[in-house]
Amino acid sequence: MTQTSGSPITEAVRGDDDLVEQFTRTSTSIISDNLSRLPGGNGVRPFHRIEGVMAGRALTVRVPAGDNLFIHKALELIVPGTVLVVDGGGDTARALMGEIMATIAEVRGAAGVIIDGAIRDAGTIGRSSFPIFARTANHRGPYKHGPGEIGVPVSIGGMVVRTGDIIVGDEDGVVAFDPAIAADLYAACLKTEAMEVEMIASIRAGTYKGAYAAH
Repeated sequence: MTQTSGSPITEAVRGDDDLVEQFTRTSTSIISDNLSRLPGGNGVRPFHRIEGVMAGRALTVRVPAGDNLFIHKALELIVPGTVLVVDGGGDTARALMGEIMATIAEVRGAAGVIIDGAIRDAGTIGRSSFPIFARTANHRGPYKHGPGEIGVPVSIGGMVVRTGDIIVGDEDGVVAFDPAIAADLYAACLKTEAMEVEMIASIRAGTYKGAYAAH
């Protein structure tokens, strides 16, 4: 069910900025390792110029194949730090977003956009550092008929995302998780990073004795 600004949907996207921001200092691979390597948006990749790690709170949208009417509606609900997460069913026959809609999202304070489908204006988006993740690019434009849903659980490349989830994206893709586990998860990520630093140092020093690589 779609709701308007000031609704529980909008409030679910608001949260502890510091809790979210700390995940810009790690990576999707480290996060994934500490989530039993289970969640991840398979097939979704970055189209923007990478200048760091994207992290924000998900605002979810589900649309029919090739139709972006409810993405336009969701743009009206963006608050700073929102990651707009669009379940387009993985369909790539028509683009669901291009430069204009991406600019609207950026100007309104979004942390990024994830499309389980296609985008267009890939050249312009590729020169921008505003995070846009999608399956592919296609110049064919979308329909604007609906229906659609905002604020419902969606699937992005097999990964379930709920409005309010923390979602992180980098060169390797995207991963999402419940904010309730964020503090413990980040502590575990720091331990994994420290272990990997030691491991790489021992490999370079010729003292690594592991039976197999960790990754």
